Amino acid sequence: MHKQSPCSRVPNRRRNPRRGAFKRIIRHSVSEWLQTRRLFVIIFALGLFVMACRNVTDPDVWWHLRTGQIILQTRDVPHADPYSYTRRGVPWIDHEWLSQVLIYLLFRSGGWMALTVTFGAVVAAALLLVFARSPGKPYLAAVGTLLGAFASAPSWGTRPQMITFLLASVALLLLERSCNQPRRLWWIPLLVLLWANLHAGYALGIGLLLLFVLGDALDTAFGFSSSGELVRRLKTSLPVLGFSLAVVVINPYGTKLYAYPLQTLHSRSMLTYISEWVSPDFHEARYVPLALMILGTLVLPMFSPRRLRPRELVLLLAATYAALRSVRHIPLYVLVAAPILSTLLDSWIAHFRRQLPAEKPLTRPRIAGHVLLLAAFAVFVAARLAFIASRQPQAEARQFPVGAVSYLRAQHPSGAMLNHYDWGGYFIWQLPQYPVYIDGRADVYGDALEDERSALYWILRKDWREVLERRGIRLVVLPPDAPLVTALQLVAGWRQVYADAQAAILTRQP
Repeated sequence: MHKQSPCSRVPNRRRNPRRGAFKRIIRHSVSEWLQTRRLFVIIFALGLFVMACRNVTDPDVWWHLRTGQIILQTRDVPHADPYSYTRRGVPWIDHEWLSQVLIYLLFRSGGWMALTVTFGAVVAAALLLVFARSPGKPYLAAVGTLLGAFASAPSWGTRPQMITFLLASVALLLLERSCNQPRRLWWIPLLVLLWANLHAGYALGIGLLLLFVLGDALDTAFGFSSSGELVRRLKTSLPVLGFSLAVVVINPYGTKLYAYPLQTLHSRSMLTYISEWVSPDFHEARYVPLALMILGTLVLPMFSPRRLRPRELVLLLAATYAALRSVRHIPLYVLVAAPILSTLLDSWIAHFRRQLPAEKPLTRPRIAGHVLLLAAFAVFVAARLAFIASRQPQAEARQFPVGAVSYLRAQHPSGAMLNHYDWGGYFIWQLPQYPVYIDGRADVYGDALEDERSALYWILRKDWREVLERRGIRLVVLPPDAPLVTALQLVAGWRQVYADAQAAILTRQP
């Protein structure tokens, strides 16, 4: 029999052990990431992101865009008002200058969708840090976080305050983790340095640090920690506090930024006329989640075996007072209260359930099902973003005088313009050739002009004609139902030249 030569034999194909090990590693990694609990966290994060993505309708976004554009063009930040004829040249501390640069760069590179996605991600990241700070099972942590999301949702938008929301969430994470790792506190001064150039909410970071110092002292006084531990923490927290205060001056306005947050908090006109600075009205459905959170933090401590530390109580009391005083501070309350609520809920439910069984290894059919679920949710996210993008023109038309701007751009009527408060920023962006009467920078205009604006728009104080004469107003752009619009239609020399469901334009004839 003819024997096959060794050179003509078919080689024995054996499995490559390295390739098999690599496949096992990939399969193990996929199985780990697609465990039910981790899949829940991924979908929960995507859900928060979709929830936070919304059309850009904040009245202030328009003058933020214009200011960011000016800063990039001139390579300098404004120090005086450049937009109005009522306060032109008055000193202006543009505490949001770096946020405005970022907003304009995002808009220039990706339009409204870039702003929607970025600020949606900022809000989602802040809430995910709340979720990470909530001990216990992820499902119960998600309950507290989701309730906090609904409570803070009325404050969301494309606005620098959302950056403060995220940075405050980061600050709380660092402060809490510093109990075991004190060196983490040294990230706080760097955070404040960035924060002070993004938004005047930097004072919140310093305030949280002060509350933690006070809370540490109370923990020691009530026996929750030893005096040696207090001394050890103070050796780090007090120098960190000093450095945090020192770095605030590293901004274009220097020491003036120290007083700015206090001036804002005590502005009478802002607390009177701006809706987000007033107390929440619990008759409105949007504040029901906040009411549930407050009730939960009051009731659950009576049933939960978990006792709150004095430091937690100090933070919770301060945040609750801030939320009840002003709608604007509800997001801060959520950052503090949601982890506490989740902790109390987890401790209370632990009495009525057994320990959850360990999760079984995933089989291939379950992995395929989880992959399909994750893919379906990703498709939903993409579809939702596409829908938001398609609705941006309609959302803008509902909130702002799009038709009136088109008329003014085409006809060019002359004279000083009296505009609605919420439309000032829109005119600054769309019609920079028209100086505005007022816009969203209430700190620039002061209490006197805010009072004048309110009386002129709606109350029709007896000297309203004198105010129009003194300001030289020859052009009025207000909602059609404004009492001033009705009054001017009856005054000789004034004529309505444009009207739609959103705005009416009246001009004074020579």
